Amino acid sequence: QVQLVESGGGLVQAGGSLRLSCTASGSFNSINAMGWYRQAPGKQRDLVASITRGGSTNYADFVKGRFTISRDNAKNTVYLQMNSLEPEDTAVYYCNARVVLHFYWGQGTQVTVSS
Repeated sequence: QVQLVESGGGLVQAGGSLRLSCTASGSFNSINAMGWYRQAPGKQRDLVASITRGGSTNYADFVKGRFTISRDNAKNTVYLQMNSLEPEDTAVYYCNARVVLHFYWGQGTQVTVSS
């Protein structure tokens, strides 16, 4: 089993920044890909960004140039630096990790951007 715990969400004004963190714990040898998804009320959960164990990244078009994903393999932690936040970025942000063929989710952290 793998547990993911997110932190760093909150309320910020448009144009501001937040940094999300997600740390994995439990029984595993290594984590393959890690990523961040988000879900706004009444909408589907969308991929925001992902990163492989080797550091290759992938971003949704709506965050390119504003968000940066990174990870520390020694700490089993993935980060999401979010800059130039917009009200449209308001959502619950979920951490995701793939261990072998299994996918795990965190409980989510709320990000609210006021205009």
